[in-house]
Amino acid sequence: MSDYSSDDESQDQTIADDLVVSKYKLGAEIANKALKTVVEAATAGFSVISLCEKGDAFILTEIVNVLKRRKDMKKGIAFPTSVSVNNCVCHFSPLRSDTDVVLRDGDLVKIELGVHVDGFISNAAHSFVVGVTKDAPLTGRKADVLIAAHLCAEAALRLIKPGNKNTQLTDIWNKIAKSFKCSPMEGILSHQLKQHIIDGEKSIIQNPTDQQRKEHEEEEFEVHEVYAVDVLISSGEGKAKDGGQKATIYKRDPDKVYGLKLKTSRMFFTDVDKRFGVMPFTLRAFQDEVKAKMGMGECVQHGLLRPFNVLHEKEGEFVAQFKFTVLLMANGPQRITNSLYEPELYKSEYEVEDKEVKALIQSSLPGHKKKKKASKSKAAE
Repeated sequence: MSDYSSDDESQDQTIADDLVVSKYKLGAEIANKALKTVVEAATAGFSVISLCEKGDAFILTEIVNVLKRRKDMKKGIAFPTSVSVNNCVCHFSPLRSDTDVVLRDGDLVKIELGVHVDGFISNAAHSFVVGVTKDAPLTGRKADVLIAAHLCAEAALRLIKPGNKNTQLTDIWNKIAKSFKCSPMEGILSHQLKQHIIDGEKSIIQNPTDQQRKEHEEEEFEVHEVYAVDVLISSGEGKAKDGGQKATIYKRDPDKVYGLKLKTSRMFFTDVDKRFGVMPFTLRAFQDEVKAKMGMGECVQHGLLRPFNVLHEKEGEFVAQFKFTVLLMANGPQRITNSLYEPELYKSEYEVEDKEVKALIQSSLPGHKKKKKASKSKAAE
């Protein structure tokens, strides 16, 4: 039995408790630093594998110093560092045995990672284009999709508050993306977070098909809930497909039980349960990659582990992602994983024309007063 229990008692711990808020924020502080570290290292000539290893190593080094006295408390990576480039949508986190990708100037890069402290998860993702400077801002489709994704994230932060509904975000994301001749990635979900649960019951769906819209429940946001808001916008149609690359990130399904037949599989699964519990993990975390792959096979076959598939948009299109963790506090939403977006780097011929949407994006957040001399470029941050 794993120490990462997800029973009713653990699920009842919410941000109504100051200690829980502190744990979220401790994880977020490390996630923010890790994200910044990887972004700064992601220059032309740097390999994706090295970036993924750098992000994970940073988190594991820093997390050791958090709440040291709680020897029994689990803490660590809540989502392994992934670096998805250009039309690769998400979850690209290669192993040493895989073909590496080396970054080039002009690549649109998405970096995603997560940290947890006592099972309280802080997730983050950032997108940028390699080699762009403020002296020569980027234009064209990469800029369009980045600006659209950023504005979708800003709109979400202003809408995700008690009393509002998840469908409001779905609708406004479609409007913003359309303004930039872009599309939200079809069917992508943003999940409610709970202790030890990265994919809670409540969720927000992007660009649903007619069938998904019928099946996806309308939910109301409530005070003391926590969400990982995940915005993925495409310059194309927004349809993701499995690109044929093998998944390297997996997550244990706590509801599945099966008696594994192979000794290698049993040893592997025991190790997964002990080290990661129900948190997503990467096969890079295992010293013997060959044995890990052997053990993983039977676990996936019988549903004990679920893969995070590497998805792709059409070749030649670009996908931008921004992800943040938000606490729905009594005095308003509080984003705890920061945005690294720099508006001066990107220029588009398009803009949000809908007056209501524009007013929403430019509005102040609860508890955030605008600086009197804020420049126009900062108005939508």
